[in-house]
Amino acid sequence: MQLVQSILDQVRLNTVVDVLITALLIYGLFSLIRGTRAVSLVIGVTVMLLVYAAARFFDLRLLRQVLETGALVGVFALVVVFQPELRRALDRIGRVGSFAWLLSGADRRVVGHVAAEVARACGLLAADHYGALIVIERETALGEIAETGVMLHADLTADLLRTIFMPRSPLHDGAVIVRGDSVVAAGAVLPLAETTILPAERFGTRHRAAVGIAEQTDAVVVVVSEETGQTSLVERARIVRNLNPVQLERALIELLDSSGGRRSLLGHMPSGSLRPSSARVTRPRRVADDPGGPPPPPAGPPGP
Repeated sequence: MQLVQSILDQVRLNTVVDVLITALLIYGLFSLIRGTRAVSLVIGVTVMLLVYAAARFFDLRLLRQVLETGALVGVFALVVVFQPELRRALDRIGRVGSFAWLLSGADRRVVGHVAAEVARACGLLAADHYGALIVIERETALGEIAETGVMLHADLTADLLRTIFMPRSPLHDGAVIVRGDSVVAAGAVLPLAETTILPAERFGTRHRAAVGIAEQTDAVVVVVSEETGQTSLVERARIVRNLNPVQLERALIELLDSSGGRRSLLGHMPSGSLRPSSARVTRPRRVADDPGGPPPPPAGPPGP
């Protein structure tokens, strides 16, 4: 009891705050690298630190000197290797530091219009087995991504999206960038995913591109598979598959409306916001080398 009492006497408010902030930083670090190749790199660095500790304990001077010399180069190597994760972390800190999360989000009328038009277009495209890739901008600007395509600056409508993604359309083989209630660009090129996908899953190039842009920004991405006709929603490291138009519209409203779907400071959505009852949720782990999508379902009559 005396030991416990002495420990409690040393605990002060600033000590508790210090421990909580450190725990939040560590949790945020792990949330950033979860599901990425950085996990294996962190394990490798940890093993090297353990080897260095063992070399110091057993007084292995040559091994210790080699590790200390390599550590100088390793610091710069880690910056290069962890560049995507560092970029995401600084981007997230910048959004918090700008106090944009305290301001009101997009107008609910605009959010409702975007969600309804995108959901209706995806339902029609999925029925016809036409592939689509729609990126909806949130706080992170997508100007550089939009410039890789054809600038449109057109009003967002379901008919426009269907026209863009028609198989013989010159702009169908790329992504549509949506900002507010307008289509900024079409035919944009997205970076492929750096995370890894479950080995049991097979995703095509559209899904890999959707995960890639969701890794680097806070954008919400909607993907319609040309092979299966399934509609998927990608946000951060989560993929929700097999959504119908009603589920897709509801999920988009929750993600785009600040009052209903704003993420916390650690970048996570409220529980259940991305989990419609009949949808399949996938957490990416390893990207398959085969760019092909899943095998198509049995042939049936085409949709209307």
